[in-house]
Amino acid sequence: MDLLGDQWTLLVLREAFLGTRRFDRFQAELGIARNTLTERLDRLTGAGVLERVRYQDRPVRYEYVLTEMGHDFFPVLASIIGWGDRWLGEPGEPPMVVRHRDCGRPTHAVAGCAHCGGELSDRRVSLEPAQDK
Repeated sequence: MDLLGDQWTLLVLREAFLGTRRFDRFQAELGIARNTLTERLDRLTGAGVLERVRYQDRPVRYEYVLTEMGHDFFPVLASIIGWGDRWLGEPGEPPMVVRHRDCGRPTHAVAGCAHCGGELSDRRVSLEPAQDK
């Protein structure tokens, strides 16, 4: 929660998935204060979710690129988008459509059991402490 527990971090990640890579574009798209954006980008790069890649030498400038760890967060973000559209959005069209490139159709995240494909919900699973080995 320390890494992802605030709205700005999730919005920075959403913009990264939309293709934003440069500081000024993040700031323009989000309307975020420079110091807040700097802190969020530092936190995400420090955790390994984004990588700072130099794209210019004079003056030195960097892009922020999703790492494998960052790409692995997409299903979580898609789930949050779907939940927000269902429970917090305006009736009608959602503000963002998740489109599956393979089939071209709009879709939404579905959480299922990795073994049987069954539904993952609080009514269908139990949370248990890991066993000591």
